[in-house]
Amino acid sequence: MTQSLAAPALPSLEGGSAPFGLYLHVPFCATRCGYCDFNTYTAGELGGSSSPQAWAEAIDGELALARATVGDVPVRTVFVGGGTPSLLGGDGLAALLDTARRHFRFADDAEITTESNPESTSPEFFGRLRDAGFTRVSLGMQSAAAHVLKVLDRTHTPGRAVAAAKEARAAGFEHVNLDLIYGTPGETDADLAASLDAVLDAGVDHVSAYALIVEDGTALARRIRRGELPDTDDDVLARRYEQVDAALRGAGFDWYEVSNWARSDAGRCHHNELYWEGANWWGAGPGAHGHIAGTRVWNIKHPARYADAVGRGELPLAGHETLTAEEQHVEDVMLRVRMRSGLPLTVLGPDERERADAEVAEGNLVRDGAAYVLTDAGRLLADGVVRRILD
Repeated sequence: MTQSLAAPALPSLEGGSAPFGLYLHVPFCATRCGYCDFNTYTAGELGGSSSPQAWAEAIDGELALARATVGDVPVRTVFVGGGTPSLLGGDGLAALLDTARRHFRFADDAEITTESNPESTSPEFFGRLRDAGFTRVSLGMQSAAAHVLKVLDRTHTPGRAVAAAKEARAAGFEHVNLDLIYGTPGETDADLAASLDAVLDAGVDHVSAYALIVEDGTALARRIRRGELPDTDDDVLARRYEQVDAALRGAGFDWYEVSNWARSDAGRCHHNELYWEGANWWGAGPGAHGHIAGTRVWNIKHPARYADAVGRGELPLAGHETLTAEEQHVEDVMLRVRMRSGLPLTVLGPDERERADAEVAEGNLVRDGAAYVLTDAGRLLADGVVRRILD
C-alpha cells in the first residue's frame, strides 16, 4: 500500500461502466453524542473559524474540482451524511443538491439519500426534500428507551423518530430507514424489544442495526474507563443481534448485509452497496473519504482548513493510499462475505476455497450457487470467518 500527503493522479472515470456515487459530508451538530467519533463540530467548537455558508461555498468549489478530475460520469447515488444534515433545513439541503447537480449529471433513477436527526425535522421539512428530488431518508433512532438515549447523549425524545418516519412517508418517501444501536450499557432485552416494536410501527422499509462500539477518545469511553458504566459484553451483543434479526425477519424484512435489513431489493441502500462492492465514489466535505479506481482519498478534517485549500484551487486532500492487489483482495473478501449475495467462488484462490469449504462444514457458510453465503450462525462470527478464509 502506498500512502502519501501529495495529491494523487486520479484517473477520469468517463466512459467507464462502474457505478459512481457522491458522498456529501455536513460536519455540523447541535450537540456531540457521547459515543460518536465522526468528524463533526458544534458551533462552540468551531467558534468563528467556519460557518455553514463558508462550508457550502467550499463544497461548491470541491465539486467543481471533482468534476474536472473524474469527467462526465453519471451519478447513480448521492448520500448526504454527517454530522446532522437536517440542521441545514429543507432549503439548505435542497440548495446542496442543486449545487451537486450543477457539476454532475444525475442518472434518471438516481438514489438520493439524506441522514436526519428526528428533532430537526418536520412535515414541511420532508415535503421540501421531496420537492428537491431526494428519494430516501435515513433517521437516527438508536433506541425507544429514554434511559438508553440518555447514556448515548441523544437529544431526541423516545417517540420522535417514529413520528418523523411517519411524516416522511406521508410526504411521499417510499424509502425510509431507521438506525438502531444495540448493546448500550443499561439496555435490557425488553428495551430492545420495545425499540423493535416502535420500528415496525413506523412502517419503514429499511432498518440498520449496529452493535455499540466504544471508540477511544469518546465521552462514553471515558465513562466506562472511570467505572461509571459497564463495558459492552460480546455474548449480550450476539444475543441482541439474534433478537433484532428474528423480529425483523418475522415482519417481512430480510438481511442483505450483516447489519442491514430491507423489505425489498428496492428498499436497499444502493449507495452503501457501492462501498461494499468496491465501486467508485467521491467524498466531498471536511474529512470525507472517497474511492476512485483503486485509490482511497480523504479530505482535510477541519472545516476552515478544508475551505482554505479549496479556495486556493486545490483538492482538499489530507492523504491517499493505493491498495496493492493483495490488499484489494483482502478487502473484497472482507466486504463481500458480509453481503447476502455472498462471496463469489471466483474471488477465491484454491486454498481459500478449501478453507471456505471448511467453514461450510462448521455451519458458518453455505454454498448458494456460485457464492458462499453466511448462515445465521455465521453472521455472528463474520470477522472470524474472514480471518480463517484468508489465513
